[in-house]
Amino acid sequence: MIQLNIHQLRVKASVTFAGALFASTLQAAVLPEAKLTIKIPMAKTPTSRPMTVAYHPALMHYYVADGGLAPMGSEWSAPMSKSQVHAFNDKGEYVNSAEPGYDNRSIYYNANTSNIETITYNISSEFGFAPNTGMYALEMSKTGKIKDSSKEIMQFHSAFGDAFTMPTYDAENDRYFAKQKRSNIVRIVTQKDETPIGEIALDIAAAGAKFDDISDNFVAYTGSKGEELALLDLDHKAFLVFDLTGKFIAKSAIPKGIKLRAKNYYNGLGYTNNMFFLYNEEGSEFGTYHGYQIIK
Repeated sequence: MIQLNIHQLRVKASVTFAGALFASTLQAAVLPEAKLTIKIPMAKTPTSRPMTVAYHPALMHYYVADGGLAPMGSEWSAPMSKSQVHAFNDKGEYVNSAEPGYDNRSIYYNANTSNIETITYNISSEFGFAPNTGMYALEMSKTGKIKDSSKEIMQFHSAFGDAFTMPTYDAENDRYFAKQKRSNIVRIVTQKDETPIGEIALDIAAAGAKFDDISDNFVAYTGSKGEELALLDLDHKAFLVFDLTGKFIAKSAIPKGIKLRAKNYYNGLGYTNNMFFLYNEEGSEFGTYHGYQIIK
C-alpha cells in the first residue's frame, strides 16, 4: 500500500480544491451586466407587433418578424396576415421587407435545415387548422433578401400549449421550448410527438421575481450548457438564466437607462447569434432592437 505523508495530502487537497474552483468558475459564465453588442433600427412601423429575431450565419443577415392577426377572409380572398418580415445585414443595416402572410410568433434559424423558420399564432389552439397557421420555412435570395414565398413544415400541433407562445429552438436536440402564458412553466416539444415530452418549472422565486414580473410568452434557449434558458424580468430590469431543471443560475442586469414598456411583457424579444434581443421603442423613429450578450 502506498502511503501519503501530510504534505502530499495537503498538496492533493489543494489541487482538488483548485480543480473544483476552476470548474465552478467555468460554470459561472453569466455576465453580471448585459453587454450591448448590436443595435438594429427598424426601417418602418411594425405591421402590428415586433416579435422575435433570427440570424442566418451563412447569409450573415438578421430577420425580424412582425405579428398581427389576419383580416377576416371572404369568398374572394383568404385570411392572409399583413405582418411582415424584415431583413438586415450583420451590421444592423436595413435590406428589405416581405409579406409571407403569417401572424408570426417566433422565427429562428434551424441549423438542421439551414432555413429561417416561423411558428405562427394559434399553432396549438382550436383555430390551428386555419389557413397560414402552423410552422413554415421562409425563403430568401442568395444575397439574404427576404421573399414573400415560403414552404409549409407542419400545421396544427397541440403540444405547444398556449396560442400566444413564442417558442425557441434547440437544433442540437431538435426540440422546442415553449413558455406558457402567465406562469413559470416551459413545455419541451418535438414535431413528432403530439404531447410535450417534458415540462420545466422555472424557479423564478429564487431569482426574486414573480410570474407577472417576467416576459409572458418567451423564454430563450441559449445553447450554453448549464445555462440553457433565459427570460426577461421587466420589473427588476434583468435577464434571468436557468438550467434545464429550472434551477436559477444567475441574472444579467440590463443598463439602467433603458425604458421597458408593457409591450415587452408580450413581444419584442428574441435570442439568436448568442445575443438576447430586446425591442426598445426609443433610439429611432420606429424603434430599435438591442442585442445583448449575457453569457461569456
